[in-house]
Amino acid sequence: MQTVNISDFRANLLKYLEIAGSGEQITVTSNGKLLATIAPPLNQKELAKKQLNSLASTAKIQDVINPIDSNWDALS
Repeated sequence: MQTVNISDFRANLLKYLEIAGSGEQITVTSNGKLLATIAPPLNQKELAKKQLNSLASTAKIQDVINPIDSNWDALS
């Protein structure tokens, strides 16, 4: 993790974005106070797999072919 002052960050924005894009986290400070953390992009494939696994644990598989037992108001 790299820490930079806001003025240096502004002057070299593209450089720091490239560093973050390559996988390093950057902390931006002003007068020693934390302003922001610039992180590398998430791996979209891994994120999607985690979300699908989370949904799979709560999904219910039921009969989707046969009609339901109760009548719908639209049919009457």
